Amino acid sequence: MLTERHLEIFVALAEEEHFGAAAQRVGITQPPLSQGLRRLEALLGVRLFERERGVFLTEEGALLLPHARRALAALAELRETGAREHADGRRLRLGLAPEVPAPLAADVAAAPVRAGDRARISTVTAPTASLLSDVASGRLDLAVVRHPSVLHGLAAGQVVLLPTWILTPAGSATPAGPAGPDRPADSGGTAGAGSAAGAGGAAVRRLPVAVRPRGEAPAAHDLFVDTLASRGRRVETVVVADERAGLALVAAGQAVLVTADETLTASRVERRRATDPPLPLRLRVVWNPRRSGAASEDPAATARLLENALAEGATR
Repeated sequence: MLTERHLEIFVALAEEEHFGAAAQRVGITQPPLSQGLRRLEALLGVRLFERERGVFLTEEGALLLPHARRALAALAELRETGAREHADGRRLRLGLAPEVPAPLAADVAAAPVRAGDRARISTVTAPTASLLSDVASGRLDLAVVRHPSVLHGLAAGQVVLLPTWILTPAGSATPAGPAGPDRPADSGGTAGAGSAAGAGGAAVRRLPVAVRPRGEAPAAHDLFVDTLASRGRRVETVVVADERAGLALVAAGQAVLVTADETLTASRVERRRATDPPLPLRLRVVWNPRRSGAASEDPAATARLLENALAEGATR
């Protein structure tokens, strides 16, 4: 097996061009150095040095020397990185669903540190389905996911409801939105959500609701669509990659969007609270009780800190 010591012998002998000096540099005697060199040459299947008149690299040795130096440098960097990680203490690996607004996500990630936890925080943003898989496998310590979700044995905190806003193209017949896509304009000149008035308000054009792919959070997606359709109204959806793409469709007059991000807006886009029907963003913190990860000795306590940060964001 090729070892770091083999590479050290190779580089030292190439630079010193003397067995005694190379052995002293590596910290061994000359016989083990010679044995190590022979072993390395056998492993590589080439002769690295000419030994008849001094010690000189062969053509093959000169070709392989830069690779040996890079390998030693990579091993040294690996050790240094490991030492830094050990010195810096444990790491808390946190996952966040993309629907969590950025300011709230920052508050949630910072909550353990603000409470006195000295862990280094690392965060990733990924769909709920991916986060659940990563928590189960131990790649993440905790995650904030959409509810409802199939947890497959994961522990979970309380469900936190974030208020949402409906974004509609400016000039819709009412503050339009998903409530009532099939309802015609009433006597007051208003239309249901997801619809916009035509020229002179005579025609009503239904707009689809921009949603993320169902596979990212199937149960939560279905609950959202079922809530929209709870009054017997037909619901049309259009799939978008993220809320920025959904906002672009709203600005173009081609969709409506429900978001928990109170800062998400654009010119010629109107917003109102989603209250008819209520369409809260349902979130909860999950962790794997079968894994003693870096989150803490009591991951449930860390989860409560994250949950409290979510709850504070829900009341602002």
